[in-house]
Amino acid sequence: MTEKNKTPDRSAGCGVECGFHVAVIGAGLSGLACARILADHGHRARVFEKSRGPGGRMSTRRADHLRFDHGAQYFTVRDPLFERFVASWRRDGLVARWNGRLAKLDRVAVELNDDSPQRFVGVPGMNAICKHLAGDLDVAFDRSVSRLEREGERWCVRCEDGSELGRFDAVVVSAPAPQCATLLAEAAPGIAARAAEVDMAPCWAAMVAFDDALDLGFDGAFVQNSALSWVARNTSKPGRPAAEAWVLHGSPEWSRDHLEIDGEDAGRRLFGAFAEAGGQPLPEPSHLIAHRWRFALPVEPLTETCLFDGDFTVVACGDWCGGPRVEGAFLSGCAAAGRVLAARDEADVAHEDRLR
Repeated sequence: MTEKNKTPDRSAGCGVECGFHVAVIGAGLSGLACARILADHGHRARVFEKSRGPGGRMSTRRADHLRFDHGAQYFTVRDPLFERFVASWRRDGLVARWNGRLAKLDRVAVELNDDSPQRFVGVPGMNAICKHLAGDLDVAFDRSVSRLEREGERWCVRCEDGSELGRFDAVVVSAPAPQCATLLAEAAPGIAARAAEVDMAPCWAAMVAFDDALDLGFDGAFVQNSALSWVARNTSKPGRPAAEAWVLHGSPEWSRDHLEIDGEDAGRRLFGAFAEAGGQPLPEPSHLIAHRWRFALPVEPLTETCLFDGDFTVVACGDWCGGPRVEGAFLSGCAAAGRVLAARDEADVAHEDRLR
């Protein structure tokens, strides 16, 4: 796979002989990275996404003139493969370095002596990378897959109402671990059992805007002894609108304890925690809304980069495999694609042996 997107072969009448027909469930970073690699290698990947757009937890929420990265806030780069892609995305203007001032917040802001790796964000929103990867892929939005049925040598993929979405040679599931475990309970029980071992913590995210800029002395802060774990001034990120917009993330513990409360209530409580953590009153927000990420972060990710059932060519991937970061999600998708490609090569060899 090269850093640039290639255009997959979409010639009319191209059947299985032109490559595997693969269902990829989930249009987050891991699923799209997998589908992109498969398409670049001449296989037909169709992505099913239950939401209206790509991104998963790298989504960007819009509200009038406001933009909020309400899921993943930024990413760092450690792996050489991921580094090459990030360099390409930077050249294309899809990614930029975020030089925000970071602090620890506990009723007073203490500036961090920051020696961590560079932080990057998508431009103009975190979902820019996923939109780029989706490119000319075959992505079906508003399609919630609820069942996989084995019919002969292929998989029949069905949506919630039982209707058929297609038949495929392989399936890649890039949903959060609990959803993956449910979907694959019958189709790939071994994978389902491993996925069920992963506890994924929830996160309430509040999106707050103000008429005037806040002078708090920081652009992002790790919050201690609070209902919050993180706050960020979205406006400080490159390519964002100038309006004063903040994202407030509830801590895993608080989010779990308040998982089923009303969204308006969650937003108000997190806004109050923001003022309390900063030790000063805040003006009334001009915009306040909350979003619940039911499966936000794996508490203990699996060590495997992806999970693979070679008997029926089923793969599971995501940030709960190999690492809970943006980079981990991307590399998991790459690993899943590698498993499918290897399975295809093995099938080709077996077919040639039968013809001899």
